[in-house]
Amino acid sequence: MTWILTAIALIAFAANSLLCRLALADKWIDPLAFTALRLISGMLVLIPVSRFFRESVPSNPWKNARFSGFALFIYALTFSLGYVSIGAGIGTLILVGAVQITMLGWALIRKEQIHAAKWIGSLVSMAGLIYLVSPGLAAPDPAGAALMLAAGAAWGIYSIRGRGATAPILMTTRNFICAVPPILLIVLFRFQTLELSAKGAAIAICSGALMSGLGYVVWYRALRHLSTSSASILQLLVPILAALGGILFLNEAFSLRLTIASALILGGVAMGFFRRQ
Repeated sequence: MTWILTAIALIAFAANSLLCRLALADKWIDPLAFTALRLISGMLVLIPVSRFFRESVPSNPWKNARFSGFALFIYALTFSLGYVSIGAGIGTLILVGAVQITMLGWALIRKEQIHAAKWIGSLVSMAGLIYLVSPGLAAPDPAGAALMLAAGAAWGIYSIRGRGATAPILMTTRNFICAVPPILLIVLFRFQTLELSAKGAAIAICSGALMSGLGYVVWYRALRHLSTSSASILQLLVPILAALGGILFLNEAFSLRLTIASALILGGVAMGFFRRQ
């Protein structure tokens, strides 16, 4: 069951990248409006869902939700802003690299036992990612690179805090509730400059309600049975899923390079879960 939940969550994460890329590239919506609609729609879907699936309330839930909600807000905002000024290939590499460093770094701080195969698998997968984006690899825009680094670090922190969730639906709902006020405050000050179309709004709502809101609930449930290092390695699959989704749904070109990079990344993930008998 854990692997099914993990697969659903990773597909949702990849779909988020595709939806964001589609909406912002065609300028159907600006990044601030996209982030606001994404977080608000996620919150509105999660509130009734959390009431339907009644979970035991953890001790002092709002204290934890405020910090996790702020991490979610930072991730969602910097993710949207980053794709405006940085290419998709190098942006994905920076994002995933930041997630890897954050989660594996935390695993080291907590003295979590990490098998040598996981370190090797992580390096192999990262090599596959570098190979995948290397044709367009160039010095990125400093602001865009900094935004993607912040997004990756924030997502890593958000995932780390979700590992011990005893009530994942309730916790995710409260995280979204706490993430909404900061983005609304920013939108209030920038309201006159926002760009929004019906298509852009629909894509942002789909991203928030389905891929983010419900997707994060599934991810939290999966994290209860995954170690920090395992979760960080598994997230290396997201760029490959996004690339394949681009071929299937956005008419992006298929290449031998993608095939080789996919083999490296998938092989690294498999190696990361190898255990000696």
